[in-house]
Amino acid sequence: MIITTMKRYLPATRLINWHLGFSSFTFSLVNHGGGGSGFFNAYATSCAKLQDDPANANANNNPFSDMLVDSFGRMHTYLRISLTERCNLRCQYCMPSEGVDLTPSPQLLAPNEIVRLASLFVASGVNKIRLTGGEPTIRKDIEEICSQLSNLKGLEKLAMTTNGIVLAKKLPKLKESGLTSINISLDTLVPAKFEFLTRRKGFERVMESIHAAVECGYNPVNCVVMRGLNDEEMCDFVELTRDRPINVRFIEFMPFDGNVWNVKKLVPYAEMLDRVVKQFPSLERIQDHPTETAKNFKIDGHVGTVSFITSMTEHFCAGCNRLRLLADGNFKVCLFGPSEVSLRDPLRNGADENELREIIGAAVCKLFFGFQVKRKKASHAGMFDLAKTANRPMIHIGG
Repeated sequence: MIITTMKRYLPATRLINWHLGFSSFTFSLVNHGGGGSGFFNAYATSCAKLQDDPANANANNNPFSDMLVDSFGRMHTYLRISLTERCNLRCQYCMPSEGVDLTPSPQLLAPNEIVRLASLFVASGVNKIRLTGGEPTIRKDIEEICSQLSNLKGLEKLAMTTNGIVLAKKLPKLKESGLTSINISLDTLVPAKFEFLTRRKGFERVMESIHAAVECGYNPVNCVVMRGLNDEEMCDFVELTRDRPINVRFIEFMPFDGNVWNVKKLVPYAEMLDRVVKQFPSLERIQDHPTETAKNFKIDGHVGTVSFITSMTEHFCAGCNRLRLLADGNFKVCLFGPSEVSLRDPLRNGADENELREIIGAAVCKLFFGFQVKRKKASHAGMFDLAKTANRPMIHIGG
């Protein structure tokens, strides 16, 4: 039944090309009208390979290093850093019910090591860093880390993904420390369901953090949509955008070790879009940046916006500019790829910046010490193959 539903939505697209001055997009228009005469007011994107001159790809005034360019010409200007594997929630899509084995503290990156590696990436052309976890706000030194990172010459954006449990009381200091944007994860607006999904209490504290974030000028809310759990709440989430400048981002359910991913739980992008547009027919697409992961929309009369992250049914790999540094110092070039390279070990063994650059460049694109590291591919595997691929739990990788 669910497979039939997916087939109903996934082929309901047709491709057109739209050329912008700096890159080429491919859009697919989604038919919401039924039959051949329906209207097309929403579209999906798949970014083509970026054609910018690497030297001019970033505006941070640091020369762009070849180490951040892969064999497909993608320039990686965005680094996600996991600050911890620990979390104060146990979200079902992120962590197995039995928990996970945590890396011993001595094997995790120390604050000075985080800053040193981040500095190397920024000096090489990275202009955006996002702090993830686990839950980054449970670190007692989170404000100091933010302060040091925000002062890196050339860094333009310092963001954070958080569950919001302890965020409200830390927000003023975090903003003062240079944090420029925040994503707060919230998958239900029903307190009892929140406790079921996260295996913990705390709904009121998350809502307090969302209100505090809006007051401080931050806006996004992330919602992982799962069939039979919270998909019927989508339009309730959209209502959050009516009077407040909140960006609600609906995320397709993705497979990771221990989260018991099943295609029956996946609500594909086209179906999510169909649900929203039926209640909010003025939903209109906003032009996105070539490296944007979200498909962004506005609604007449709403202060905020609505977005969709479609990793499973309409991936955005061709425009991907993201790299990941895990809490244990492993470097990962693709969220769904199992391959990792340690930066912690050479760092602690005395490697200088040039040697670290060689290791990073090898992982992104080239040959490494006589054998080929599984370099970043053109795109990740299909969702059914991903479900069978060994990978870490999301709490180890970083959201």
